[in-house]
Amino acid sequence: MTNNTGPLKGLRILDMSRILAGPTCTQMLGDLGADVIKIERPGAGDDTRKWGPPYVKDADGNDTSESAYYLCANRNKRSLTVDITKPEGQELIRKLAGKCDVLIENYKVDGLKKYGLDYSAMKDEFPDLIYCSISGFGQTGPKSHRLGYDFMIQAMGGIMSVTGEPDGSPTKVGVGIADVMCGMYAAVSTLAAVRHRGQAGKSSAGGNGQHIDLSLLDSQAAWLINAGSNYLTSGENQHRFGNAHPNIVPYQVFQTRDSFFVLAVGNDIQFRKFCEFAGVPELPKDSRFKSNSDRVKNRKILAPMLDELTQRNSTQFWLEGLEKLQVPCGPVNTIKDVFDDPQIQHREMEISMPHPLSGKGHVSLIGSPLKMSATPVSYRNAPPTLGQHTNEILAEMLGMDEVECRQLAQKGVV
Repeated sequence: MTNNTGPLKGLRILDMSRILAGPTCTQMLGDLGADVIKIERPGAGDDTRKWGPPYVKDADGNDTSESAYYLCANRNKRSLTVDITKPEGQELIRKLAGKCDVLIENYKVDGLKKYGLDYSAMKDEFPDLIYCSISGFGQTGPKSHRLGYDFMIQAMGGIMSVTGEPDGSPTKVGVGIADVMCGMYAAVSTLAAVRHRGQAGKSSAGGNGQHIDLSLLDSQAAWLINAGSNYLTSGENQHRFGNAHPNIVPYQVFQTRDSFFVLAVGNDIQFRKFCEFAGVPELPKDSRFKSNSDRVKNRKILAPMLDELTQRNSTQFWLEGLEKLQVPCGPVNTIKDVFDDPQIQHREMEISMPHPLSGKGHVSLIGSPLKMSATPVSYRNAPPTLGQHTNEILAEMLGMDEVECRQLAQKGVV
């Protein structure tokens, strides 16, 4: 096992989340050194375990129980199965919570109330516990009772209205980005709450824990970023621009003789350099294209002109020539291209971890983008199999012996 070098070593997370938003948060905290205890339903586990194919293959090439989707957000965790519908299971969760710093859950609003595991039921018993709730619409408000999934949140949160071709249909982002971004906000707010508790100092009298209320819809609204700010400033809805940018021109995909590339001109100097390389040095002198504001106003004239120019040469021609001039550009990579990229390989964005069910003996995972000089992330545990660490955790945290663990298993509690 790799040594734990992360800055969160010693922090313990009780992870009662599943699917993507919560697991994204807890995987990030786990990469940073936290001990993440993943609570799963006996016999079923996280829903994403069944979200396949593809699945990890065994030595005979057959599918195992581990889906690629599940693998993407569950490393550096230990799996403990608990049936929280049983009183004994509820008591286990409370005992575990007393040994943890943070509890993260993404049940529907009030979903844990009937089990006595909601924040209001636990805050007095565990005043230092940081309790993070992730839901579709938040713990309050007229839509708080509704379930929320990434796709519908992308639609309701506005990102689909500005994604896609101008004459096409609204389009979702190709990955569950609303979930992922909510998970990132959850990680940030959790660390802020840990910092607050550390500054205040633990106090059994008043407690320095708190409730964190995160919603997918709030998170989606927050990362509308410039599109949202454009509306709040102008009062006008942003239209779909396809691969173009609402505020910068030229900043889009252009066709070449053999494929496509992205040209991302960020200022007038870069535009001048591009035009000189493209053999049209007079273009930046044209009053319609002199400044970025001019180019934005006249994008419908300029873009077809540039597209006709770029189709005269190969993608390689444009990428090599413009890179030398420090004009931002890039290829439109497939996912295979991404992981074949020497830069991605140098940055260790593909990692390998031993896995007991894989016929290869290991699974390939996406690495962490967090590069820290003094406290680097560490990869200690592959995404766990269902209930893999149940007895280990009950013994380590609650002092249970083998007989007690077996009795709980016989009752279906774990």
